Amino acid sequence: MRDLLLGREPKDFDVTTDARPEELKKLFRNCRLIGRRFRLAHIHFGREIIEVATFRAQAGETEAEGDRLIENGMILRDNVFGTVEEDAWRRDFTVNALYYNIEDFSVVDYVGGMADLKAGVLRLIGEPEVRYREDPVRMLRAVRFAAKLGFRIEPGTEAPIWTLGALLEEIPAARLFEEVLKLLLGGCAVQTYELLRHYGLFAHLFPETDAALAVEEEGFPHLFVLRALENTDARLAEDKPVTPAFLFAALLWEPVRAMVQRLVVEQGMSEIQALQVAGAEVLAAEHRHVVLPRRFAIQAREIWQLQPRLERVPSKRAQRLLEHPRFRAAYDFLLLRAEAGEPVAEAAQWWTHFQEADEAQRATLSQGGGGKRRRKPRRRRRSKKPAAEA
Repeated sequence: MRDLLLGREPKDFDVTTDARPEELKKLFRNCRLIGRRFRLAHIHFGREIIEVATFRAQAGETEAEGDRLIENGMILRDNVFGTVEEDAWRRDFTVNALYYNIEDFSVVDYVGGMADLKAGVLRLIGEPEVRYREDPVRMLRAVRFAAKLGFRIEPGTEAPIWTLGALLEEIPAARLFEEVLKLLLGGCAVQTYELLRHYGLFAHLFPETDAALAVEEEGFPHLFVLRALENTDARLAEDKPVTPAFLFAALLWEPVRAMVQRLVVEQGMSEIQALQVAGAEVLAAEHRHVVLPRRFAIQAREIWQLQPRLERVPSKRAQRLLEHPRFRAAYDFLLLRAEAGEPVAEAAQWWTHFQEADEAQRATLSQGGGGKRRRKPRRRRRSKKPAAEA
């Protein structure tokens, strides 16, 4: 309802009813009940799924009430059903508590959502600190909606975010993976990222990345994450796919790169060895906060491990690398590194030229022709050339 009133095309519709989940299952043979934390009905129509929720009552004062479980202020399960008005008061933000009544085609507003929608204000329903403690993910939702809608967060809703960010560490890391995708794959990743860092929430999602970004390198700030998120927004605007593997490879590149430099200098590892060790350690540390599913983690590590191979140009194995299933993602990653100021511009240009060349030209380029110079493998720190000059 919110997006329709703002003149936007909704990505989906939230369907709610006073019918209990078990009643819905009896009404629709194609219905499956899912979820323990929140009991929902999935009604299947071919390949389409309509998710239907039953109106829920407001949280009670006791920790356990019926099929509701609250521990330390956090709602762990909530399947106590109620009326549409009660359901409205238990939702998160006023602009998300607007109902479209299909019986008379009216908009039903119990919490002042229409006024906040017109004013461009994001306001929590109820006492903000209590609502954030019930579900700390609401802080991430506040940031996401503020960035997506261009709304300002109401001062009372905004104030607790500065101090309650640590509550995110109590949220299952697998759930936070889904929330990160919603945050950064909504078409406004740059604004979302800036708000996350502004409120100190990014540090609870990607602590090692946040620590790396806080330290300038040779007087220049790190630009890679920002360039990667700009690229993500641009691809989404053009209806191009963005894989979570590439997104996380970009978000974790700064701590990986820093660890690789330490391992090469202090332990004498090759760059490829160091990337294998650093990739595994950084991902393991990140999984304590946000879990990247295994298939994406493998792909992210492949993107990282292809970087030194792409940097060595000319390459007699160029054609074979071109056929690697992760080549395109690794090449795009190399381009972003060059844009961010890493000293890989020559390699990025060479691979661009190689892909555009015909078979005969590729053979010449692979052997070192075409005016390109073979780069020697490096076992030392990055060039001291300022990052902005790449």
